[in-house]
Amino acid sequence: MTYENLDRKLVNALLGDGRASLRSLAEELDVSVTTVSNHLKDLEEDGIISGYTPKVDYDALGYDVTAVVQLKVEGSALPDVTDRLQEHKQMISVYEVTGDYDIIAIGKFTDTDGMNDQIKEMLVDPEIKESNTSVVLNAASEHEQFTLEVE
Repeated sequence: MTYENLDRKLVNALLGDGRASLRSLAEELDVSVTTVSNHLKDLEEDGIISGYTPKVDYDALGYDVTAVVQLKVEGSALPDVTDRLQEHKQMISVYEVTGDYDIIAIGKFTDTDGMNDQIKEMLVDPEIKESNTSVVLNAASEHEQFTLEVE
């Protein structure tokens, strides 16, 4: 039995059904349950798989306002500002980036008033020098993952 690309096949199977049982994964991949268990444990220990969480449709829960916030910050303050942004519960993604801005944060809100309040709260930070906020009109694609190529 060859285990070539088994980890990639296992990741792809989990992308299709993150709640799949070890037995069903083993059957799908044509390996033993023990093999699946061992490879899954290795993928978790290596940080390739960091958890099993539901894909939440925030729009369906009333968080239908998405904002893209771009920030310029003092160079040495970048890690501190990034950490503080992560503490805002409605900021679902925070990126340190290259280009005209230093940070891009994506937030989900129930309404524009809530968005406005949270952004104003963020902007009192003296280390934030400039900001630009865009409201998303339509999410053509969101929270997508892609299957891995298997040779």
